[in-house]
Amino acid sequence: MVTAHPLPEGFTEIEVFAIGTALLVEALLGFCLNGLTIISFRKIKELRTPSNLLVLSIALADCGICINAFIAAFSSFLRYWPYGSDGCQIHGFHGFLTALASISSSAAVAWDRYHHYCTRIRLQWSTAASMMVFAWLFAAFWAVMPLLGWGEYDYEPLRTCCTLDYSKGDRNYVTFLFALSTFNFMIPGFIMLTAYQSIHQKFRKTGHFKFNTGLPLKTLVICWGPYCLLSSYAAVENVMFIPPKYRMIPALIAKTVPTVDAFVYALGNENYRGGIWQFLTGQKIEKAEVDNKTK
Repeated sequence: MVTAHPLPEGFTEIEVFAIGTALLVEALLGFCLNGLTIISFRKIKELRTPSNLLVLSIALADCGICINAFIAAFSSFLRYWPYGSDGCQIHGFHGFLTALASISSSAAVAWDRYHHYCTRIRLQWSTAASMMVFAWLFAAFWAVMPLLGWGEYDYEPLRTCCTLDYSKGDRNYVTFLFALSTFNFMIPGFIMLTAYQSIHQKFRKTGHFKFNTGLPLKTLVICWGPYCLLSSYAAVENVMFIPPKYRMIPALIAKTVPTVDAFVYALGNENYRGGIWQFLTGQKIEKAEVDNKTK
C-alpha cells in the first residue's frame, strides 16, 4: 500500500494543497497568455517589429517562470522534492535565469519606449536583437554564480522547490545579494522610472495618453518587491523566526509576474492586442498600427 509523504514541517494539509494549487493556476494562466503572445508574434507578420522583439523576450522569460512554477506545483502535491540535490540546483538556476531575464527585458522595453516617444529614434533589428541577447546573457551570468559558489541554491521553506538560500545570511550571501539587487533590481527599476517619467511628461504635453506609464514600474515593485524585501532582511537579521508558510508568500506573489506582464506588455499594447485578435479570429483590426505607434 502506497502511503503519502509526510507533510513539510510548519505546514498543514490545506496549506500545502493551497500553495500547490496557487502555483498550478499561476503556471497555467501565465503560460497560456505568454504562449499566445509568442505564437502571435510568429504567425502575424505585422507584429514582427524590433520593438515587439523585446516584448517577445519578456514572454519567453515569463513562460520559463511558468514552467518553473509548474514543477514546483507538482512537487507540492507530492509533498516533497523528487528530483534530488542536482535537480534542486537546476531548478534554482532556471528560476533565477528566467526571472532576471524578464526584469532585464522589461527595462529594455522601457528604454525603447522612451526613445520611441521622446526622441523619435526608431529601434533597429540589430539593436533589438543585441539588447535581447544581452538581457539573457546578463541573467545567465548572475544565475550561474550560485552554482560556482557565490551565493547558493537551496530548498524553499515548503521544501518542494528551490531558490537562493537566504537562511544563512553569511558574508557570501550578503555580498552576492548586494550585487544581485543592485544590477538586477535597482538599476532596471531606475531605468524604468526615468523612462516612464519622461514619457508621462511627453503625454501630458500632447494631452494624449497612449498607455498607463506607471503600470510597468508598479508591476516590478509589487511582484518582485516582497521577495527582494525578504531577501534583503535576511542579510541583516535571521529570518528563520518567520513561520515557513509566511516565507512562501513572496515567492507566490513573484510567480504572478507572467500573468501580469502579459496584460501590461502584450494585451495592454494596442498594436500587439490587435495582432493577437487577428491570430485568434483571422480578423484584422484597422486601429492596430503596423509601426507600433500605440505602444
